[in-house]
Amino acid sequence: MKVNFRNKVLLLIGVLAIVALAALLGAGLSARAQAQEAENVQIEAVADETDAAGPAAESAQESDPASGKALAAGIAIGVAAAAGAIGMGIAIAKTNESIARQPEADGKMRSTLMLGLIFIETAIIYALVVAILIIFAV
Repeated sequence: MKVNFRNKVLLLIGVLAIVALAALLGAGLSARAQAQEAENVQIEAVADETDAAGPAAESAQESDPASGKALAAGIAIGVAAAAGAIGMGIAIAKTNESIARQPEADGKMRSTLMLGLIFIETAIIYALVVAILIIFAV
């Protein structure tokens, strides 16, 4: 398989984009966790000052928005689906080129293609499971 310079550049850009998204996600979730910790400290300080603020503090902690988890899950499944779609497209294109060059190996190539597509789709399903775990993790 011949890989030209353009394909290498596009692959490098894709890898850099995924690394940048992961870094931004990590920084955002870290900042969100620090802000949540500061809010919890403030709520505990107010609860210590007055005994009547106890139920209000508990309700404020229960209304924690899950936007950080939703963002993480969305990025995880989005990146996995995009990478899987690109991989499937490349695999299908290369298989079609191979079948055009050597039509007598059609059945063998198609079965190998289907097996490869199943593995790619399995990786995407694993990303979906991880995204669900991110959303519903305690």
